[in-house]
Amino acid sequence: MTKLRFGIIGCGGIAHSKHFPALAKLADEVEMSAFCDIEIDRAKEAAQQYGSADALVTADYKELLNEKSIDIVHVLTPNISHSFITVDALEAGKHVLCEKPMAINYEEAQKMLEAAKRTGKKLTIGYQNRFRSDSLVTHEACQKGELGEIYFAKAHAVRRKGVPTWGVFPDKEKQGGGPLIDIGTHALDLTLWFMDNYKPKMVLGSTYQKLKDNPMANMFGPWNPESFETEDSAFGLIKMENGATIFLEAAWALNMIQPKEAQVTLCGTEAGAEMFGKAYLDEGYVVFNKADHNQLEQSQPSETGGVFGFSGESKEQRDVEARQWIDAIKTGEDPLVKPEQAIVVTQILEAIYQSAKTGKVIEFD
Repeated sequence: MTKLRFGIIGCGGIAHSKHFPALAKLADEVEMSAFCDIEIDRAKEAAQQYGSADALVTADYKELLNEKSIDIVHVLTPNISHSFITVDALEAGKHVLCEKPMAINYEEAQKMLEAAKRTGKKLTIGYQNRFRSDSLVTHEACQKGELGEIYFAKAHAVRRKGVPTWGVFPDKEKQGGGPLIDIGTHALDLTLWFMDNYKPKMVLGSTYQKLKDNPMANMFGPWNPESFETEDSAFGLIKMENGATIFLEAAWALNMIQPKEAQVTLCGTEAGAEMFGKAYLDEGYVVFNKADHNQLEQSQPSETGGVFGFSGESKEQRDVEARQWIDAIKTGEDPLVKPEQAIVVTQILEAIYQSAKTGKVIEFD
C-alpha cells in the first residue's frame, strides 16, 4: 500500500505534543517525509525521531513545498504565517491541515478559503476538541434536535493562572492576540458547531491586561511581564442573525475558582447541556438537563465505544483528528472541520478585538 507522505512546517511545541505522536501511530499508512523549521536544529531533531530514512530537512518552507512527492502539509507555525504558508501549500498541490486559529484576521482567512476552492485541495483547521468523546455526544444530541432551539450559549476558555511562557505566545505581532485567539478560538468553534449557526449579526467585546505584572503561581512558571504584550483576558457578546446569543470568555489568567477550557454551556427550548471535567486531558464529560414527568432531570452519558466507527482505537482527540483527516483524504469526503466554518470563528474573534479597541458594537454585513 502506498503511504501518504506528510511535510511538517513548524517543529515546535504543538508538533511534538499533538501532530508527531498522532501521525506516528499511523505509520502503516503515513510517512513523515519532510520537516521545516526556521530553527534548523529543531527540524533535524524531529526528522531523527519521527522521519523517514530519506526525510527532507530544511529551514525554507518553499523548498519543502517544491518536493513533489509530498501529499499533505501541516502548517504548525505562529499565527501570523498561517495564511501565506497555507496558500502557498495549496497552490503547490498539497492538502493542508493548518493549526488553529485559521488566520490572524478575516481577510487572511479568506485568502486561504479562496485558495482551497481554486485548487480543489482539502483544507482543514486544527480544532481537535471536536473529536473528544464528550464533544461528539453533545453534537449528536444537537443534530437530533434533542435540545430544541438553542438560543443561548456560553463558550468557556478560562484558566486561573495558565499563561504559556514558551514560544511566541505573548508576542502580539506574531500571534495576533492572547487567550482570545489562542484558546477562545477552540471554545467558539465548538459552540458554533453544536448550534450549527454560522451567521453572526453583531459583536460587543472587551479585552483586559490586568494581571500581566502578577506572574506568581502560574502553572507554566512565572512569565516576563516586560514581554507580555497581549491581553490576559477577553470577553465577547455575540448576537446571531436568528436572535441567538453567545457569551464568550477567554483568559490565560483570571481570579476565579473553577476555570473551564474548551467547554460549552448550551440552553435550548427542550433541554440544556453543560460540559465539565478536564477536557484538555480527554477527561471531560457532558451533563444534559431537562424537565420531564413534572421533575427536573439531568443525565450524564456513559463513556461510548469507538468513535467514527473505529472501535477499540485510541479516543485521544489528537489521534481521532489524525484518523479522520487521513480518511477524508483517502475517501475524498469533507473533513469534519471545514474552512467555511473556521473562517466564521476568525471573523468573530477579529470583531471582538475591534470592538474592544473602539468601544463600539461591530455589525456584520
